[in-house]
Amino acid sequence: MGRPTIADIARRVGVSKGAVSFALNGRPGVSEETRARILRVAEEMNWRPHSAARALGGARAEAAGLVIARPARTIGVEPFFAHLLSGLQAGLSAGAVALHLLVVEDTAAEIEIYRRWASEGRVDGFILVDLQVRDPRVEVLDGLGVPAVVLGGPGPHGSLSCVWADDRGAMLSIADYLAALGHTRIAHVAGLPAFRHTQRRIRALRDSARRLGLEEVVSVPTDFSDAQGAAATRTLLSRGRRPTAIIYDSDVMAVAGLGVAAEMRVPVPEEVSIVAFDDSVLARIVHPTLTALSRDTFALGRQVAQTLLETIADPAAPLNVKTPTPRLTVRESTSARS
Repeated sequence: MGRPTIADIARRVGVSKGAVSFALNGRPGVSEETRARILRVAEEMNWRPHSAARALGGARAEAAGLVIARPARTIGVEPFFAHLLSGLQAGLSAGAVALHLLVVEDTAAEIEIYRRWASEGRVDGFILVDLQVRDPRVEVLDGLGVPAVVLGGPGPHGSLSCVWADDRGAMLSIADYLAALGHTRIAHVAGLPAFRHTQRRIRALRDSARRLGLEEVVSVPTDFSDAQGAAATRTLLSRGRRPTAIIYDSDVMAVAGLGVAAEMRVPVPEEVSIVAFDDSVLARIVHPTLTALSRDTFALGRQVAQTLLETIADPAAPLNVKTPTPRLTVRESTSARS
């Protein structure tokens, strides 16, 4: 048997479809006795509103959508996403809103999901992550007219709200610290080059080279995976004049790089210092422990959720929320050049 319809309920109760619609939507036009009977039968038949019909009726879905276009395997080992998702769900749950999460292969598939979920009324708003250079998703979401929050760089992003941290300032703080330790050859194992935060970090390090008089800086793009992080490290440490410090765009890649250094018998931090752009328990359980940029990613997720709920409540007033800049936590993986 297919899903029950309003017509099925009307036949069971012996009333018109209009009366059922009035009762289910809490509108006047039926007696309280009839309304109670209709609601009881709807419950017995396990009736649920069709998403498209709900959208046409203007009802809330009580859900937020998050679509991520990254390899699922990469996300599965990334502590940042685990903490972010926990914070998002905690913040949304406070407003009795569910999180619809879908992992897809590319941006085109992500955009198709946005269009489908919006047309079917599946969600009340979207959360956009991994902001890209000349990001086509911003224009699409802006045109759909569904409230949305961008987690990424500062706005404006059309009519979309945004929550962001100063990636440039964070990278500058790492460069200043390493330069103060006497490092002049610094490598950067970066993330995907299409991401705006990757480009901001690359430019910040390049600008620091001129400002601080560094001998050489180089950024190597990767897909954020431990495998590519390890491969990039192996290439960098095989150079004739290898870097004396390496900055990684994630703690997962930093741990992989630490393993490669041990494999190649390059002592850390005596011959190469290592800094991770994200901090997690991974950075604290390896030896040596990793110097890292620390922030409360769970709190970041809650902030994004709260911003989305406020945007849903008042779509005409997009928000621009700057969160605290990640701070450098110094541990055993960095030291002064001897």
